[in-house]
Amino acid sequence: MQASETKLREIIQGDKQYIVPLFQRPYSWKKSQWGALWNDILELCNTPNPRPHFMGSIVTMPVSGSPEGVSKYLLIDGQQRLTTIFILFCALRDKCKDTNNQLAEELHNKFLINQYQQDPEVYKLQPTQVNRESFYSLINSLDNSGHNIDKSASIIKQCYSFFEKKIRQSNLEFVKIKQVISTSLSVVSVVLSAEDNPYLVFESLNAKGEPLTQADLIRNYFFLRINTENQDNAYKKYWLPMQETLNDNLTEFIRHYLTKDGVEIKKDEVYFEIKDRMSKSDALSYLQNLYKFSEYYAKLLDPVKENNLKIRRLLERINRLEVATVYPFLLNCYHDYEENKLSELDLISVLQILENFIIRRFICNVQTRGLNRIFSVLYCQVSKESNLAHADFVERLKLDLQTRDYPKDAEFYKSLLDVKLYGAGRSKKGRLILESIEESFNHKEQVSLDNLEIEHIMPQTINKWWQEHLGEDWGITHDLLLHSLGNLTITAYNGELYNLEFTDKKEILINSHLEINKYFENQENWKREDIEKRSLYLSEIVLQIWPYFGNENLIIPSKSKLTGTTPKQIKIFGKEYPVKSWRDVLEITLNAIADLEPDKFEYILEQFPRFISRNEKDFRDTRKLENGVFINVNLSAKDINTFCIKAIETADISMDEWQVETTS
Repeated sequence: MQASETKLREIIQGDKQYIVPLFQRPYSWKKSQWGALWNDILELCNTPNPRPHFMGSIVTMPVSGSPEGVSKYLLIDGQQRLTTIFILFCALRDKCKDTNNQLAEELHNKFLINQYQQDPEVYKLQPTQVNRESFYSLINSLDNSGHNIDKSASIIKQCYSFFEKKIRQSNLEFVKIKQVISTSLSVVSVVLSAEDNPYLVFESLNAKGEPLTQADLIRNYFFLRINTENQDNAYKKYWLPMQETLNDNLTEFIRHYLTKDGVEIKKDEVYFEIKDRMSKSDALSYLQNLYKFSEYYAKLLDPVKENNLKIRRLLERINRLEVATVYPFLLNCYHDYEENKLSELDLISVLQILENFIIRRFICNVQTRGLNRIFSVLYCQVSKESNLAHADFVERLKLDLQTRDYPKDAEFYKSLLDVKLYGAGRSKKGRLILESIEESFNHKEQVSLDNLEIEHIMPQTINKWWQEHLGEDWGITHDLLLHSLGNLTITAYNGELYNLEFTDKKEILINSHLEINKYFENQENWKREDIEKRSLYLSEIVLQIWPYFGNENLIIPSKSKLTGTTPKQIKIFGKEYPVKSWRDVLEITLNAIADLEPDKFEYILEQFPRFISRNEKDFRDTRKLENGVFINVNLSAKDINTFCIKAIETADISMDEWQVETTS
């Protein structure tokens, strides 16, 4: 990076062209900025031997490898002031034509154009596409003097009208105005080297403006490497539609596009990665391919754009699972589908497999951190294995995903009985699971599920009736089972149901048109055992909806019994601790969570008041944690185990990090 104080004349004269990068906003100076500049010029014109007047900085970067004869520079910062100076020169030139044609030609040929170059290198400034037509029409007005310029057509022409009027009213000598602008106005010229990052420079100079995305810089890099005669067409045909369709998702799309080739790309590496890849290929061809994949990506984000109703529905379900990490893999699959390498049935199977994989891992609280890595390499791996073994892509996909922490039936079933399906980050998936259960009954006349919401049978707010109904341990039951599968349903009557007594809730639910609510017809009570019984019933249905796609036979295990077992060791976050009781397990688990995730621990404290409290008197029998909080240890082995699982789940910690070894 080199910086020096420079007169405007030295910036403008000579065969040069300043290209405004597409990542910059269009020309936006208004009357207040024009007036300030004109007042400075007036003062300089009326001052004998004026000192240089500093008007800001201009940051440029040489464009290397340009075949044309002019020296090209990216105008990283300073486009507003430099564009305004060119417009001012246009107005001055046009005022000179009748009285001093020689000065008019000098202004035109030395300050506004590169006289012996061809379009578009003839123009010393190349604005963004938004401003280009208006700006060029001003430059060309000398050669079309018989035509009137519509001075209200754009902000650029409004600027022209402002200076034309000021020059006319000032009665200043035209030569004096030219001299002051070219020799008395000075800037700090900052010229970046090839090693400098123009993205970071521009962002730091415009910290108070709109943040610059990596897609903005990528766009500029593309058009630097596309021949000038192809730029407008490429911009209108490929980049602009892509930008308008994806909007704020454009940078993330490009990251996923790069990731689809098997290399995980971090968010802050997108620009540098695409720059490296494009250096080895034709920029226009690369842009065309990027555009093609952007059309697939638009369907992933908004499945309504997909005409195939079966595929559209499955894409909508994938989106509800909120796992954008699958997009790089799906971009490849979509491309194969469009190229007839994957059939419609194949793509449907792929989407069903992904949903199955994600749902099972969610229920079993498998860590999501590794999904980026899994799906960045998955397509390359499965395609390679399919080709080597001459096997079906879908079958190879199943085999591959089985080895990537894909829960088997026993683990899936056990987790279904206790998993939290309501709350931050869980309600959307919980609703999808409940809707899928309803659809599994296969009614010929399906009820629309669009306006339904999750309803808690045992309500979130416990009144006196529910406390008496649930019994002495109502608080434990409420904390452990409130958001469980057995206590949830879907309905459009949330407002009416609220915290009604069970008998009143039952009447509303059994009159529902939903099959999932017919379950309550024969229910007289809604206590702990009733909730657990319904969890067992619904879990068996869920196992049929998302069956294990491996070779394991479907086996419905009995619910694990912890009564009578003695823990001997707990392993948590890679450390092993000897234990003698389930109380030890509870204490060590919560101490570890409080140490690793103190913010999440506070949320656990809020969500489970019957298990953990800052007040020792809240419980009959307690232990004190290392952070001074008290835990209720007057609990069964089953309740301690369930609470530990829910605490780990609430802290967003993988169940792989918590293992208890027991003896009978």
